[in-house]
Amino acid sequence: MDHEKRRQEIDTAFFNELGGIPLLEKSCDDFLQELSSKSPVPGGGGASAYVGALGMALGSMVGNLTLGKKKYKDVEEDIHELLGKSEEIILQLKDLVARDAEVFYPLSQAYGLPQNTEEEKKEKDEKLQQAIIGATIVPLDIARYCLKAIDLHGEYAQKGTRIAISDVGVGVAFCKAALQGAKLNVLINTKMMKDSVLKNDIECQLREIENEGIGKADQILQYVEELLTAE
Repeated sequence: MDHEKRRQEIDTAFFNELGGIPLLEKSCDDFLQELSSKSPVPGGGGASAYVGALGMALGSMVGNLTLGKKKYKDVEEDIHELLGKSEEIILQLKDLVARDAEVFYPLSQAYGLPQNTEEEKKEKDEKLQQAIIGATIVPLDIARYCLKAIDLHGEYAQKGTRIAISDVGVGVAFCKAALQGAKLNVLINTKMMKDSVLKNDIECQLREIENEGIGKADQILQYVEELLTAE
């Protein structure tokens, strides 16, 4: 299934049910207004995915600025490949903006279940734990795609046009921030998990993603700054 069809299905089945405009079809102003309101979605997870997509889009811009320049003819094929990978990541992160909102509602509904009897308490706890897992996987995926975006920025930094090197830096800074934001959204959910094996597994994956992503992002940022400050 292509990503646009997946996005439309989420928007139609979920957001239209609420009578609202799909998040990904809102203007920047509307999205910011919604984000700053008391509405539970979009929240930090969706915002992190969107920031990651913005960061990757900056990498794509650098790639497109590089194409057609004689100086970079030798890497043109590489740039085309990078642009294809970048578009895939942007689509995935856009999809995750919607998915982050989608998984919130089962969690919200589980919190609202009655717990007057032992049977009701058990049912509520089971549904709550199930919803927590769904709400945890999405930000973990956001972090994972932000790591992939950071990797691509490393290649744009090496092969892209130097006139846009600062945009590589801004893009990787966005992706780093998005990864860190996604991390916080994972941790707020794993904190409530009762399955200690699953909790430890998810947090272990998260640490690996964070350590690799932040380390690479900082190296790229240092490289960009050195180029910008060189005499």
